Amino acid sequence: MYDAIVVGARCAGAPTALLLARAGHRVLLLDKAAYGSDTISTHLIHQPGVAALSRWGLLDRLRATGCPPIERAVYEVADVRIEGCARGVDGQRAAFAPRRHVLDALLVDAAVEAGVEYRDHCRVTDLLRDDTGRVTGVRGTHGGRAFTERAHLVIGADGMRSTVARLVEAPYTVEDPRLTCAYYTYWQGVPADLELYERPGGWVATVPTHGPATLVLAYIPQSRFAEVRTDAQRAYREQIRLTAPALHERLAGAERLERLHACGDQQNFFRRSTGPGWVLVGDAAHHKDSITARGISDAFWQVEALVGAVSGLLGGDPARLDAALDRFAEEQRQRLQPGYEATLGVARLEIHEQRLSLLRAVQSDAELTSIYLDMVAGIVSTDALFTPRLLALL
Repeated sequence: MYDAIVVGARCAGAPTALLLARAGHRVLLLDKAAYGSDTISTHLIHQPGVAALSRWGLLDRLRATGCPPIERAVYEVADVRIEGCARGVDGQRAAFAPRRHVLDALLVDAAVEAGVEYRDHCRVTDLLRDDTGRVTGVRGTHGGRAFTERAHLVIGADGMRSTVARLVEAPYTVEDPRLTCAYYTYWQGVPADLELYERPGGWVATVPTHGPATLVLAYIPQSRFAEVRTDAQRAYREQIRLTAPALHERLAGAERLERLHACGDQQNFFRRSTGPGWVLVGDAAHHKDSITARGISDAFWQVEALVGAVSGLLGGDPARLDAALDRFAEEQRQRLQPGYEATLGVARLEIHEQRLSLLRAVQSDAELTSIYLDMVAGIVSTDALFTPRLLALL
């Protein structure tokens, strides 16, 4: 009997298992993918997520993999150019953007070192329930053999298309239309900061990662997905040319390192995330367009909040555990809702004169620039930008 079974071993599941094990719980971590496999991702860990890695004692390990710190951001739209560095959080001013086969393996290794039992190539096919309907474990297959395991809590950390969410029939509580499709690949010989370029109907970003390589992403309206997918290579290069002409020229002499990756299913939702004996965390509970790259940092926050809520309650009174899960779910919704709405605003790929006027004021002031980049990183809300200093410039 486990205290918790965590389904999904990536940026939500592996640290959930790690922190539960460090709190003294017996944890089983399952993943359908292979250890150290890659996955679709923007890679970016904003400063709140970096601070979490530091608290968990894993930031130095990440640095040791050769992942470069991202210490400068540039944002260009119309006649506006904002450049600088966020003020950061808990002393962490740099962001990082590790390749996922590196980051996810690092998180799993730390979980195993903490005492977690880990199984990859493991598919969950059903949930166990008691006579009251409470979830009490999982059924699945591993290495071609069926297995059954029981736990006081089943945690679904298995992504946007969560099997656990499907099996508990977790309804959407918020659901919005898809807004963008994203295409990206990796380039060598393109030194870059975190660079963001925007125009009506277009968004392009550069993100330095392992290699040394630079991830270059192009976002296109979802309404064009059927058209774009017929010649994605051309659409990718054309979006870069139109949105970031200088970057397009920098890519002319660069070497492309991988095939073009695509994501045309960028869902926007909150699900009901708790019930008797189960909870959802990370993208399983809440997913939004990747254009603001908040997913990893938001998952890390959810992990810490969840573990704080349930530690000491696993194996005790189920009613107390359920109440704690309900409080966690409400806190999760309140914490993540503003970032969700802000992300949808960006993903609409619209530019309004009122926003440009605000950005012109921001670019003229170093302090406002740092606050704005804090906002981009999800450290502060939009309200934090509206200081007397800004209002005097508008």
